[in-house]
Amino acid sequence: MFKKSVINLIYIILLGAISSYSLPPYNYFIINFITFSLFFIFLFNKKKKQSDNKSFFKYGWYFGFGYFLFSLYWVAISLTFDQSFQFLIPLAIIVLPALLAIFYGLMTYLFSIFYSKNITSSFFIFSILFGVIEFIRGSIFTGFPWNLISFSFSDSVYFIQILSVIGTYSFNLFCISLFTIPALFILRKSRKDIIVCFLFILVSVSFFVFGNIKNNNFESLASIKNSYAIRALSSNISLDRFYSNQDELKIIEELIDISAPQKKKPTIFLWPEGIIPDSYLRDIGKYKDLFINNFGSDDIIIVGLKSTEIKENKDLLFNSMAVFNNKLDLIQNYNKVDLVPFGEFIPFENFFGLIGVKTITNEYQSFSSGSIRKPLKIKNDKIDLNLLPLICYEIIYSGKLSKDKNFDYIINISEDGWFGNSVGPKQHFSHSIFRSIESGKYIIRSSNNGISAIINPIGIVEQRVEFGSKGFVELSESKVTKPTLFMLYGNTIFLMLILLYIFLLFSFIKLRNEWFKKFFIYK
Repeated sequence: MFKKSVINLIYIILLGAISSYSLPPYNYFIINFITFSLFFIFLFNKKKKQSDNKSFFKYGWYFGFGYFLFSLYWVAISLTFDQSFQFLIPLAIIVLPALLAIFYGLMTYLFSIFYSKNITSSFFIFSILFGVIEFIRGSIFTGFPWNLISFSFSDSVYFIQILSVIGTYSFNLFCISLFTIPALFILRKSRKDIIVCFLFILVSVSFFVFGNIKNNNFESLASIKNSYAIRALSSNISLDRFYSNQDELKIIEELIDISAPQKKKPTIFLWPEGIIPDSYLRDIGKYKDLFINNFGSDDIIIVGLKSTEIKENKDLLFNSMAVFNNKLDLIQNYNKVDLVPFGEFIPFENFFGLIGVKTITNEYQSFSSGSIRKPLKIKNDKIDLNLLPLICYEIIYSGKLSKDKNFDYIINISEDGWFGNSVGPKQHFSHSIFRSIESGKYIIRSSNNGISAIINPIGIVEQRVEFGSKGFVELSESKVTKPTLFMLYGNTIFLMLILLYIFLLFSFIKLRNEWFKKFFIYK
């Protein structure tokens, strides 16, 4: 019995671990048709023999632990830059996957409760529970919607055009079902089971057709030459700037050199997150002469740096995106709303502070969260734009960009150097592709030690500077697109799809009678 339980443990952890290779940058999505189906078959057959619901929690936890252990190992790399954090590395490698695996454990526990002997019924229950739990994982507390299984298709641009209609969570729900279809076919007992398999295959084909049509429609649009350019930097400056007394002036001169300003055409220069290590928003003006000498009077510089504010006699610190003219006069400022736990703020800081826990990116204190995210109004004699600001991690939240839909482009600045040359920066970048399709907007991304790119409204990367390289990407012409359905209605569509699944559950299977007998007659 002991040996069998150990074999089950290893088997399920391996299924989760293997599934992680379907994610970026590998994108071997075909793996999931095997791993998800084997996982479902294991749960379905176990439940037929085992009445103890509580033990089912561990099956989901094993799968989730394997999945997140192999796909999020890179988070621990951020602890290597400060010696005071290095003792936490083994803990970080284990603790984060262990915590996230709880969501999957909860899913399989609920599956054991609502389990049905009818295979199609259990198939829909599995999909609904998994999809809802993933939505909760991406929303509860600060939310961590990283590595949803739908990102397996981040390279399949035609297939994921449906994001513009249903969004990431709805697409993730569909992917869970699609990857479990082989199990339904293997375990089938009636013609209805085959009909369900055929239905999901048909929907998959329709996604490809829709994607091709959408791509053709976009290609047929005329490109409009802008009177300005947006130039996003990829600077590849070492993270040592946070831990050693580097010459800040030299860093700024290097950024100006990469920017290659010409003063001829009005240009918006987008610099990465936190790239200027020591100066705050309040004192950046000391470099005024340097900027006047290098940038034109119509140029705009957008840069990530720290800012402070006094509120209710408290000194608040913000991770900010500031908009300057060439004289370093502040035009607009945005304070990051969605902060990284332990990276930018310490949850329950009064307690953790007593035992010496501090943020990874800042030794002074936790960053405070900004109040609201709204488009930045950029206007001078030559430029009139609304830009939606997203700092680093904020790009990962589907359906939570802004209540104000009146913006022209999304600008994203990031510092991906915390995760080294791992899969982390590539996974982070894939979120930008999903957000561009969902919103139907161009995304201009500037990353230090990461991938900088111009991504068009259908998720195609038009320009990029690869990881580890210096340079810039530039948007000087674009196509005007209509707001997407998902942009208008957001995650309300996910709720509607869940209701559709429930409707299908009761339509294909006479589940009402089965549950009535299970919960009332037998009791």
